[in-house]
Amino acid sequence: MGKLVYNTLGHAFDIEDRTLSHLRVVFMNKLRRSEPFMFHFPMGDGSGTRSLWISPSIPLVFHFYGSRPPQLNRRWVEDLMNEASAPQGLSVTPEPDADSAITA
Repeated sequence: MGKLVYNTLGHAFDIEDRTLSHLRVVFMNKLRRSEPFMFHFPMGDGSGTRSLWISPSIPLVFHFYGSRPPQLNRRWVEDLMNEASAPQGLSVTPEPDADSAITA
């Protein structure tokens, strides 16, 4: 289980390492292009959903507890990138089979 630490106040959210690894790639690519977006995710404790505005001006820290980085699923990265570019913003979708076709 990793942590996404959001802003200078240190708001931290637990996210499984495999999911967090894929999100880091999406965040990095969107922010590198100066493309802010909304990120929605359910809280693991059942307390609802959080929505974060992800922007180059807001500090982020990706903290991984696992000793080895997971192998990335290119298909999932593409799906998450499409989500982040949509008007409603990024929600974590289930990981697809890595061998399935990428849909646009």
